[in-house]
Amino acid sequence: MKELFIRAISGAIYVLLLVGSLYVQDASVILIGIFGMICIAEFSNLIKLKSFIQYAIFPIVYIGFWYLCIHNTNMPGCSEASQILLVLSIFVNLILIKDLFTSKKIPLFESKRYILTTFYLSSGFVFMLLIANYDHAFTPLLLLGSFILVWVNDSAAYLVGKNFGKQKLFPSISPKKTVEGFLGGLFVACISSYFIAIYTETLGFTKWLILAIIVSVLGTFGDLIESKFKRQAGVKDSGVIMPGHGGLLDRLDSIIFAAPFIYLFLRISNHVS
Repeated sequence: MKELFIRAISGAIYVLLLVGSLYVQDASVILIGIFGMICIAEFSNLIKLKSFIQYAIFPIVYIGFWYLCIHNTNMPGCSEASQILLVLSIFVNLILIKDLFTSKKIPLFESKRYILTTFYLSSGFVFMLLIANYDHAFTPLLLLGSFILVWVNDSAAYLVGKNFGKQKLFPSISPKKTVEGFLGGLFVACISSYFIAIYTETLGFTKWLILAIIVSVLGTFGDLIESKFKRQAGVKDSGVIMPGHGGLLDRLDSIIFAAPFIYLFLRISNHVS
């Protein structure tokens, strides 16, 4: 009972901090940046990256995109820079998906460690920042809606999997995840997209429905990939910063992985609508 109480309190603080910051632009920029630095530290421990270069790369990239795309909206180059980062990030994420299915262990040679901290992790937070400030406007409800889809999907997948799950989804990496749980999470996220569309008034239902599918599928991949990193490192959690939950990376792994794909969809839908 005590452990459940501690878990509830730390989870509530995390959600309140996140949701509260999203209503103030500067606060959201700062909090996402702080979350990014914490996750860089946790991920560096997982992949045994002992240098400090990644701690310089993240703030340079993050502050650079903040200045280029948010602080100074008249400065040229934001669109081109975000497209380059998007292509590189999605390419690295696709390689991680390939490693998930084809490798017993994710190869972690020295240069790949820096590639992952830059184009898997750091870029995930950059795209969260860009989603919350999409198209030169402060759009926090886009990011909040994406987080809600992650939370709904995870909660529904857990409940359905626990009560009805029989067929394992990826037993070698995450024995508790089931196909039934995955489908249940996807279904409930799709239903939730209707209410998100109504109450946020940001995108139409069709676009939020597609985002629900993107978040559910890619978020699950993100969760599995982080689980594989933890399994390789021989640890249960990425850190201890959230009592009862583990590390911050454990809570953000889904949205980190899905963020570039969410941003890609927003850009595509902006041109075709």
